[in-house]
Formats: sequence, C-alpha cells, structure tokens
Amino acid sequence: MGIDTHQEPVVFLRADSEVCRAEGFIANTRILVCVNSRSLIATLNVVTNEVLPARHIGFSRIAWERLALSGNEKVTVRHAPVLHSMSAVRKKMYGHTLSEKEMDDIITDISQHRYSDMQIAAFLTAGVERLNTDEIIALTRAMVDSGKRLTWPKRLQLVDKHCIGGLPGNRTTPIVVAIASAAGLIMAKTSSRAITSPAGTADTMEVLTRVHLDLAEIQATVRKANACLAWGGAVNLSPADDMLIRIERALDIDGTGQMVASVLSKKIAAGSTHALIDIPVGPTAKVRSQPDAEAMSQLFEAVGRALKLKVRCLITEGSEAIGYGIGPAQEAIDVLAVLQNQPAAPADLRERALLLTSNLLNMAGRGSLGAAEVQARELLESGKAWAQFQRICEAQGGIKPIPEAACSLQLGARHSGTLLAMDNRRLARLAKLAGAPNTPAAGLRLHAKLGQALAMGQPLFTLYADSQGELDYAADYYEHNHDLFMIGESP
Repeated sequence: MGIDTHQEPVVFLRADSEVCRAEGFIANTRILVCVNSRSLIATLNVVTNEVLPARHIGFSRIAWERLALSGNEKVTVRHAPVLHSMSAVRKKMYGHTLSEKEMDDIITDISQHRYSDMQIAAFLTAGVERLNTDEIIALTRAMVDSGKRLTWPKRLQLVDKHCIGGLPGNRTTPIVVAIASAAGLIMAKTSSRAITSPAGTADTMEVLTRVHLDLAEIQATVRKANACLAWGGAVNLSPADDMLIRIERALDIDGTGQMVASVLSKKIAAGSTHALIDIPVGPTAKVRSQPDAEAMSQLFEAVGRALKLKVRCLITEGSEAIGYGIGPAQEAIDVLAVLQNQPAAPADLRERALLLTSNLLNMAGRGSLGAAEVQARELLESGKAWAQFQRICEAQGGIKPIPEAACSLQLGARHSGTLLAMDNRRLARLAKLAGAPNTPAAGLRLHAKLGQALAMGQPLFTLYADSQGELDYAADYYEHNHDLFMIGESP
C-alpha cells in the first residue's frame, strides 16, 4: 500500500471482505498473516471498497518487508494466537511483582514482534518507576537473551561508558572513545539515538561518519582502530530494547528501571567487561537530587554485579548544558573543537570528557586516577586522540562534512544582568522544536554560560532549522518561556 507505519506491521482489508465477516474481524484486530512458510502478526485496518480490489489484502511497508513479499502471493489470515504474556503486563498494571519467567515471556513476545505498539506502551507505562531490583535484573537478562551478542577473544577487556542523559550538549562519548582507545583500551561502542533528547551519540556521530555497521563491520573496525562508534539499533544486539525505545520516544518517557536494563543489556550484549555510567544531577536534569543519584548508582551497580559486569557510576554536575551546541550537527562541531584542541573549544566538555576517560583508565588498571588523568590529558593535547578519532572514522567509512541549516535566528538577552540558571529540559525542547534530531543540522548554539554578565540584547543563543516554519515555531516557544534563561543580579 506504500504506507509507512514505522515498525508496527499493519494490514488492510475491505469492509465487505468475506474474511472479515466470517472471522469477525474489525478495525484494530490483531491477526496472523501466513504466506508460504512465513508468518506475521499485524494490526488490521479496514478500508473502503475503492481502496482495494475484492479478495485482496494490503500491507504497510514494514509488513511487506518482513514477509519478503513480491506481489500476487496467496495469503492466509486468522486470529492471532492469544498472548499469554499480556496477563503479566496486566498483573504489573495492578502493582504486583513479575517473576523472571514472566519478564522473559514479555520480552520474548516483544522481540518476536507479537506486541502491538499499544501493548508495548502498556508494558512501559505499567513499569515506570515500579520495577524492583530483581525485576530490573530479570528485564536486563531477558533483553540480552532476546538478540545477538558480540563475541571477542577470551580474557579480552572491553570498556564502555554511558551517560543517562538529561543534560543537553553532553556529547562526551566520541571524545572519551578517542582518548581511551588511543591509550590502548578497547571500546566496541554501540550507542543509541535520542529518546527524549535533541541528539543521541549515534545521531551526532552520523553527522561525522557512517554508524550503520553490522556485527562483522563492528569487529573489523575494532580490529583496525581498537574502537568503534556505531549505532546499536543496526546490529540487533537487544532488539526488544530498540522497540521499547521507539515507544518511549513517542511517549516522551524514560523510566529508571527500563533505562538501567536498556543501558546494561547493550553493554553486556556488546561483550563489555567494564562500564562507566555518568549520572548528571541538577535542578532541571533528569536526576534532580543527590539521594536520587545515589539510589540510581546503587541500582546500576547491583544489576551489573548480578550479570557479571563491572560498573562504576560517577555523579556529576548537571546545572547547565554542556558545551555550546545542542542538536546533532552543533554537538559534532563541539566534539571536533575539543579533539582538535581549538582555542574556542568548550572547556566544560573537554574537562568532563577527561574526567570520564581518567575513570575508565583507572577501572582498566592503568594506574591511579591522578596518573590516568595526566595520561588522558597528554593524549588529547598532543593530538594523538584526534588522530585516533580520524582512524576510527576512516575504518567506518570516512569523515563527512558537517551539514549546515538553511535558516537561523540569533536571539539576545531580554535585559542586562548575570546568567544565573537555564532550564535543561526546556532547552532540549527548544532544540527539538527546531527539528533536532530528525533534521541533523537543526538545534541551537549557546553564546553564554552560567555566571556570565550580559548586556540587554547581547546574543544569548542562535536557533538553526531547515525550514522557516520550524524556526518560527521554536522562536515562538522561546517568547512564551521567558524563564528558560534566568538573568538577574548575582547573589
């Protein structure tokens, strides 16, 4: 039918279809479609007679691809089998604890494409902040088991890092990978695209190089360059997680339990032995208080221990956006500025990346934190990290030019004073309204940091978009959110 239904398979039958009448199919019925030896569970849409010829069935694009159809095949349809795991989802809705088998059954059915988007949303919302540690361990293990795993030589040490998000512009991963792998550590880094943010590491890296690598290409890149910076969704390491992320993005939620399972399942499936987790804390970050950050840190470490992954969490400052750029292209500009030791490179992004790399080197047994920090800084300032980053990108297909937005608008401070605070959540919202991350060049560039004195009208930030409509939409949002930046007298 040429209809894009994202990842949810949809089929179409006429309202007067004998099959609909005989089976009692109505719109949104879940049906099993069989073609030769292949089968698929899909959601039914009912269309008028003009849309389809009699005794024909239509397919959305993803349904057509999964069944590998060419046209004119004979198709059998029947009611989809009962999903027994949905009883466990309903059990969770009422606040009960799920067993390991129940969690495994749910994730197995999701990874086998048996759940509709609505059913996945029900599972996610039922578990938001309601999963205990045992359930999160079970969820993580089930997600690892649902997909493929990268295999490496025995006793090989693989390190990884992840930031839980909530801090715009915090694109430390490419810098950390470049420095750490230049030091001889091995990092098979598979990163996600944005869930609720204006850019994920995979979105930013896709601006610079090819990130859609299969398992063999990841292993080849690591052999050539000690590291890779790939999109995890391309390699089926945790397919259920990719489906959950897609629905989380639509719902704009990122529950703690699902997040911990998502992060650690990807690390384990990639073969990592050590993982460093960055947890920014701030009044408008994802984690708002020190006690919440400590609880999350303990949860990450507990799940890691249960699954034989060494986890260290760093609780970091999260009061303001990191760097100057927000959005894939703008963040890529900052990453290159740090790696190339440009004089105007954002100091906060550089120092944060050095802190994280020092901890990775220390975790890997490369000396004390102080010695590791000296080594990391030398690798960055000498240009060795930049050379290593180029080596990684060349192994993945070469470095690409950074795209430029078609439209831009500079906005200034509404009055004079000191920049006292910025709202990270609404700052991310502003960049998304401009088109990020779907439009790589969209986003914004900050011209001021906390503590800076501003004159009225002095440039505060520049918006970037690929259409005037998106630019105007984002600018209008800023006009109606005057307290996104708090400018006043210093205390």
